[in-house]
Amino acid sequence: MRIALFGTGGMADALGTAWSRAGHDLAVAGRDPSRAAALAGRLSTAGPNPAAVRTLSWPAAAEFADVILLALPVPALAELLPPLSLSGKILVDCTNDPGPTSEDPPSGAPVAARIAELAPGASVVKAFNLVHVDVLRLTPPVFAGRPVAIPLCGSPEAVTTVSTLVRDVGCTPLPAGDLSRAALLEATAAFTISLWMSGFDAQAILAPS
Repeated sequence: MRIALFGTGGMADALGTAWSRAGHDLAVAGRDPSRAAALAGRLSTAGPNPAAVRTLSWPAAAEFADVILLALPVPALAELLPPLSLSGKILVDCTNDPGPTSEDPPSGAPVAARIAELAPGASVVKAFNLVHVDVLRLTPPVFAGRPVAIPLCGSPEAVTTVSTLVRDVGCTPLPAGDLSRAALLEATAAFTISLWMSGFDAQAILAPS
């Protein structure tokens, strides 16, 4: 699969490493060309084919990719996405947009819905926003001895494609409904992050029976 990583931070690094190991063709695009080149260099050593990782501009990466990971700060998306040709692409939204403080709920429309408006014709899938990047770096990612589960919200066709990428990371995909339910994932992230920031054990909320 041809995957573009929009962003050069931890999520792009962790997921890109797993996808490179799985043999996917990757392109890296970032706001800092030197950081994008450095990430592409690291990813090229992770997979079986170093030539399958390249650094491209935003438009070239969008044209190259079947799937695009949006791993950028939410405010950057409103300027970045509209000029790009994204019709027919799958956009994986791993972002969270918390309120001004850890105690505030997310403000405005859900990020996934905003992305869908910014990129008409693309298929948006909300994924990976509930798991810390350090867990995704584990090989394989596990929690209490079990593979980490990744809820996915989007169209059935796009979710099927992204489910393959979730398995390539070593996680279990959980189809969780259409994109309207992405608001629930974003609210869950905001709620649990606020608990962690307050020093509480958010994991105990969903303790198994």
